[in-house]
Amino acid sequence: MNISCVEGKQSSDVRASLYSLMVLIILTTLAGNLLVIISISHFKQLHTPTNWLIHSLAIVDFLLGCLAMPYSMVRSVEHCWYFGEIFCKIHTSADIMLSSASIFHLSFISIDRYYAVCDPLRYKTRMSILVTFVMIFVSWSVPAVFAFGMIFMELNFKGTEDVYYEHIHCRGGCVVFFSKITGVVAFMISFCIPGSVMLCVYCRIYFIAKEQARSIKVASQTLQTGFEVKKWKAETTLGIVLGVFFVCWCPFFVCMVLGPFLGYTIPQTLSEALIWFGYLNSTFNPMIYAFFYPQFRKALKIILFGKIFQRDSSRCTVFFDSNL
Repeated sequence: MNISCVEGKQSSDVRASLYSLMVLIILTTLAGNLLVIISISHFKQLHTPTNWLIHSLAIVDFLLGCLAMPYSMVRSVEHCWYFGEIFCKIHTSADIMLSSASIFHLSFISIDRYYAVCDPLRYKTRMSILVTFVMIFVSWSVPAVFAFGMIFMELNFKGTEDVYYEHIHCRGGCVVFFSKITGVVAFMISFCIPGSVMLCVYCRIYFIAKEQARSIKVASQTLQTGFEVKKWKAETTLGIVLGVFFVCWCPFFVCMVLGPFLGYTIPQTLSEALIWFGYLNSTFNPMIYAFFYPQFRKALKIILFGKIFQRDSSRCTVFFDSNL
């Protein structure tokens, strides 16, 4: 039919390779975030405000890998949508919500790290359990209201209905479409504002750490060397966090916000590839925010060696410093 979508024309080998790569990304995302969820849920020593933020982030990323990525995989490879128009709206809403919620969590984690590094004496009063759960609530609720409200009320193509139904919409398709206004709004809410918070906070942490390094007077070269190692690790962590986040998500959001202004001429294949680039952030999150720290590496060993099933394993001593 003329109004039907056009299926992909890749060879079977190319499609098999794409499916294999995407399945690997999905399984890695699920496994990594599931291990973080189990670690923080099981070990009582990891029940801290910071780790509850990481725990909630892992749940978001796990759900993204479980509920959104598999259907996006079929759409990306086949270039068609086989699951109906209603489920297309549900999938698009959940995809936008979970991706945005993941970014919101990263932003709040950066604020938590700011108080831990720059104001350690008042950290426990500023970052109480109540404050942490307010952050978690905001990270889930704002993206949910924004995503489901925008898609089901069809605000994403309001004012551009003629363009959408004449040139974009097709039977058996499921394209994430934004008008100029909603594209800018989505860019600001889902990426620009939380991304700017992360950038400003981590830059502030970096410069404060540099100032503290200059002002600290140590008694011996050994202590100085130890401090330099810690400072180097902190700077490396900040670089990895910011680098992975912006490399994964920046291309997609730039493409998304520019698309309407370029007359929707950006190829759908490129858009799909950039979406998967963004998904990779959820794959890397457990590696950066959890397994980078010694306490999570020890918890991982206990889980993988089956010691988690031993009696009172939840009370195992896991090295942890709430200010790190």
